Order: sequence, then structure tokens, then C-alpha cells
Amino acid sequence: MKFRLDTFTLLLLGAIVLASFLPVTGRAAETLATAGTVAVALLFFFHGAALSRQQIIDGATHWRLHILITTLTFVFFPLAVLPINGLSNLVPEWMPKDLGLGFLYLGVLPSAVSSSIAYTAMARGNVPAAICSAAASNVFGMMLTPFLLLLLVSTSGTGEFAVADALKDILLQLLLPFAVGHAFRPVLGGFLSRNESLMARYDQCVIWIIVYSAFSHSVVSGLWQNLPLQAIVLTILLCFGLLGLFMLVAMMMVRKLGFSLEDEAAVVFCGSKKSLASGLPMAKVLFSGHPGFGMIVLPIMCYNQIQVIVGAILAQKYREKIDRASAAHAAEEAR
Repeated sequence: MKFRLDTFTLLLLGAIVLASFLPVTGRAAETLATAGTVAVALLFFFHGAALSRQQIIDGATHWRLHILITTLTFVFFPLAVLPINGLSNLVPEWMPKDLGLGFLYLGVLPSAVSSSIAYTAMARGNVPAAICSAAASNVFGMMLTPFLLLLLVSTSGTGEFAVADALKDILLQLLLPFAVGHAFRPVLGGFLSRNESLMARYDQCVIWIIVYSAFSHSVVSGLWQNLPLQAIVLTILLCFGLLGLFMLVAMMMVRKLGFSLEDEAAVVFCGSKKSLASGLPMAKVLFSGHPGFGMIVLPIMCYNQIQVIVGAILAQKYREKIDRASAAHAAEEAR
């Protein structure tokens, strides 16, 4: 099977290369950072306007499945990254402190909405449940992520985290625009549903601005001098390991609880994925001005690309398995 990097992935890699050789500095950097802040607020305004209450209500009836996905996302995953962050004290040349903090941040992020739903649909899984769980994960993630990050940082002794400032910024730049956007859903909902591709492009533009601005700041602060090659290799290997671990744990727990194969697909994709679309804008708020920002967001950027590739393979496998099960069931009923 051949894989080809999608256009957005190439654009993100291009932003990193551009920032490495032509980082934005001075007043231009301040202007770009301000534009990014406004763009992020507008992004969450649109997400609030696009979120349907009915989708959440329709999917919320499968409460056992949602509890399982939430537990994987916000309990087991944060616990799994704690030992990784501990490597920053044991082998700092392999795991610099900011990179360890990046893994803690990866652990507390909500599930990816679009890819979780898309892969569940591709696999012929329980799409309404995936919609509900992924959407709820991102809504609650805006509140849970800073609290869980504070808890992990305190537990691991990584360093100080300005939680009061972070929560204020989360409230003003994310939650408030989201709430206002949802209030405008009767006005904007139809337009957004008819122009999903336009909104997706806007999401990508915001992420590109954040990546270029953040990596420019980090490059000027000495990112590549402070990030050894072996740390990059270890980050990639750990991201593969985390994704494989949580897909396996999700499968085992679903089968233990007796869920259907369709439910299993929803849990595997929603419970193992982490959101780049939410993660980078929230990181811009939580770690604003941090000299190691590029290192902090490296794990989520690596994990995102890996989950896209692995998810595509696994969705096809689930589709074939569910189709065979459906055909066997139909044949049995026809007897």
C-alpha cells in the first residue's frame, strides 16, 4: 500500500522549514502573533456556531460507550505520558524538559473530531456515537485540558505553570467566543453546514499561522540548538507506541464489556486520537511567549500525522470485518 502526504501535511512541514530559515522577528512577529490570537478566537466562534445540540442529545444515550472513551482520553492517556516526561530528568539529552512538557500536553488533549468521525464512518462503525463523543470531548476539553495539565505538571515536578493566567486566557479567547458562536447558531448554522470545506480551510490556515509563528519564535530562541536529533527520533517512536497502545487497550476493553463491532470501531478511533485542531490553538493560549513552544507542540504534530496514516489502514480493516459480519448475519437470517 502506497502512502502520499496530503497537501496540509506538506504545508505544515513547509511552515517549519520556512520558520527555520526565514523566521519572522520584531514587529512583524508581534503583528503575526496578534493576528493568530484573533484567528483562534474566531475559530472557536465558528466551532460554537457549528455544534448541534441535537447531535449531542442523539448520541448521549449510549452512556457506557461515552464513559469508556472519556476515560481513555482524559484518564488513561494522561497517566501513560507521566513516565515519558520522567525521562527528562533521567536522560535530558534524549528528552529535553520542554519536550517532556509537550508529551504531558499531548496526554491531556481532547479527541480529534473530524478524523475520529471520518474513520468511524469509513469503518462502518457507530457514527452517531462517534459524533457525540468527539464533540463532547472537545467541548469539555477546553475546560479539562488546563486543569489536567496543571495536575500533571504538579505531580511530575516539571516546573511552574501559570494556571490563573492560562484559565483567564482560555475563558476569554476560547470559551467565550465558543459560547457566543453557539448563541449565533440559528443565524450561522445553515451557512456553516453548507460551507464545511471553507471552514476546514480556515481551520488549516489558523493552524499554519500558529505553527509558523511559534516555530519562528522557537528558532530565534535556539530550538534546533537545544533539540538533538535523537530526541526527534525518540518522539516519533514514542508517538507510534502510544497510538498502538491505546488502540490495543480500546479493543480489549470494548470486547471485555461486550460492545458490538461497530461500537468497537468508534471507541478505537475516538479513544486513541488527539486533536491537532484544538491542541495548537489551546497551546498558543497556554504557552504564549514560551521560548520552547516549538518543542512543546512537536509531540502533538508527530502524533497527528501518525494517527492519520495508521487510522486509514485500520479503518479499512474494520470495514472489511464489519462487512463480512453483516453478510454472515444476512445469510443466516435468509436460511
